[in-house]
Amino acid sequence: MLTTVDGFSGFSVDDIDSALAFYRDTLGFDARRNEMGGIELRAGGTRVFVYPKADHVPATFTVLNLVVPDIDAAVDELEAAGVALERYPGMPQDERGVMRGRAADRGPDIAWFTDPAGNIFAIIGE
Repeated sequence: MLTTVDGFSGFSVDDIDSALAFYRDTLGFDARRNEMGGIELRAGGTRVFVYPKADHVPATFTVLNLVVPDIDAAVDELEAAGVALERYPGMPQDERGVMRGRAADRGPDIAWFTDPAGNIFAIIGE
């Protein structure tokens, strides 16, 4: 069995300075450059390593899920910060871009947005 003391996830971006500004200034996360030239990002109790990659290709899946206490308040905060929610054809999203899973007894309420590198993030109502 593998003995570990910690774990964290990571993903790439094509412009580390733009990503840092977005995570820190737009989203308000604790985000800073580290000694390896990447970003150490903290969202709640989650630690993520974001690294520069010259041939970065945006992920076609969600790279980071962010649990929020109130999805509508989170959407308001994102919109106020100039962040647009993603709309996906065939997904039952409302006019705000939220998939209302709770009302349909089909999981949580969830919405998606992208970072400047095109990576997909999700906000999920608690």
